[in-house]
Amino acid sequence: MYDPAQLRTFLAVAQTLSFTGAARRLGLRQSTVSQHVRRLEDATGRLLFTRDTHSVELTEDGEAMLGFARRILEVHEQATAFFSGTRVRGRLRFGASEDFVLTRLPEILEGFRYQHPEVDLELTVELSGTLHEQLAAGKLDLVLAKRRPQDPRGEPVWHDRLVWIGAERLRLDPDRPVPLIVYPPPGITRALAFEALQRQGRPWRIACTSGSLNGLIAAARAGLGVMAHSRGLIPPGLVRVPERAGLPELGKVDFVLVHGRHRPSAQHAADALAKAILSGGERLHRR
Repeated sequence: MYDPAQLRTFLAVAQTLSFTGAARRLGLRQSTVSQHVRRLEDATGRLLFTRDTHSVELTEDGEAMLGFARRILEVHEQATAFFSGTRVRGRLRFGASEDFVLTRLPEILEGFRYQHPEVDLELTVELSGTLHEQLAAGKLDLVLAKRRPQDPRGEPVWHDRLVWIGAERLRLDPDRPVPLIVYPPPGITRALAFEALQRQGRPWRIACTSGSLNGLIAAARAGLGVMAHSRGLIPPGLVRVPERAGLPELGKVDFVLVHGRHRPSAQHAADALAKAILSGGERLHRR
């Protein structure tokens, strides 16, 4: 039998790739997180993580355990809800950023609707910056989106690196401004791309602006320019721009869950959906 507490700890470490981050998320001591992982590795007889003083990475067996852990915890939560007789109900206004349009987020939402049929879920898909603004204005109860660098708000779902992507045949002329494909303001990746190019002293021009991820992808596939995008969410038909193009580093990005505080009546439903997203977070950046 695999201990659900150890599986939750395993998922937290797998999603944050940090024992410290997992401890912070779960409200545990780091020594407890290490102990849970060690006991789960003892139970499986397999090494689930490779770690040193600088990094934590999943092993092949760890990747396999992700799916098992998620399914075990889903069934465990269903059984707990059934026999405890507790029902989550009410209206929940959930915002997800455009980044997740092509991921498996719908599977997570479908599972949530199955487990909590009395929740009236209202989904808003927008730019991360817009979602944060709507949350602050009390128009949303829970948001899954990128956060700006140095922004402390939100519970990390996973960390990723931003990279430049474009069509495979695209060639950038070093003597001409970089053609950019961007979201409109207040897009977070838009601002980070501008800042990186400005630090490098490299000129740019806007080749395409669209509030839709599908619109940006269409422009990129047509070879109109390059776009800043999460490394773990690169759409089919696009590739990372080679280093020889000389584009600047874009840095890291956090995808987080942020709770609203304007409607206490939505708290239980928001907590339940947040738990489902954190348990299945690896599906958001693994196709």
